[in-house]
Amino acid sequence: MSNLQHRLQWLEPAWPAPPQVHALSLLRSGGMSQGLFASLNPALHVGDEEADVRDNRRRIRDFFSLPDEPLWLNQVHGIKVSDCSDTTPGPQADGSYARGFDRVCAVLTADCLPILLCDRGGQEVAALHAGWRGLAAGVIESALTLFHSPPEQLMACLGPAIGAGAFEVGEEVRELFCQQHEDQDLITESHREGHWFADLQGLARRRLERLGVSALFSMGGCTFTEKEDYFSFRRDQQCGRMATLIWLSDHPRVEASRIRVDDSGGGFYRCQAK
Repeated sequence: MSNLQHRLQWLEPAWPAPPQVHALSLLRSGGMSQGLFASLNPALHVGDEEADVRDNRRRIRDFFSLPDEPLWLNQVHGIKVSDCSDTTPGPQADGSYARGFDRVCAVLTADCLPILLCDRGGQEVAALHAGWRGLAAGVIESALTLFHSPPEQLMACLGPAIGAGAFEVGEEVRELFCQQHEDQDLITESHREGHWFADLQGLARRRLERLGVSALFSMGGCTFTEKEDYFSFRRDQQCGRMATLIWLSDHPRVEASRIRVDDSGGGFYRCQAK
């Protein structure tokens, strides 16, 4: 394994969150997993060697000096969001919420959209796993009910997900979103009859805006097309997952090489361990 594979790489949002808000989305490099799961796979449910997965989780925890083990979820494409303060490890949920310091929210994705939320005062945070099912069913709405702050006092960052030019869906998905909110402009016709391309990030962004969250940011590219950086279930079927984390802490951010990447979502930082 090369030195580059051993180095952790991740993305950080370029958002105006208070300094105690720590948020990042890990890329696939820097771990111990092999083959289809190379290399930083923190998911136990995908067929990877358990010892490698636990070592990857330990690497993440130790490198970022996490104040606690992340609340790793049993994700089911639903809408439940667990409160980190009163739940047992491994809850069946598609998001986690924390108010106060030293609780680490985490979601695992490989095409679905990770969404990070925090309030402008830096008192509460959440991480959501939003595939098309959870997004349509209301996972964002579930998370907002846990926040003490109103939506207009929140900011959101959309992480890496499958891009609009790669996320082909069937007629039932198009009808679902168009019936709910007339979002047909975000679902365009495919060259295959009865199939459509859906803009998952665009659908999430619009839903957040409708709910009153107007401070929106994004980071990362297309998980399907950028194989060097991301796992993709749709591309590879069997693969690892990327972890996206958010937590509150007084500790400074880790030392790293940070490069600013400007995009339409406000920009983000691409980071690598020194």
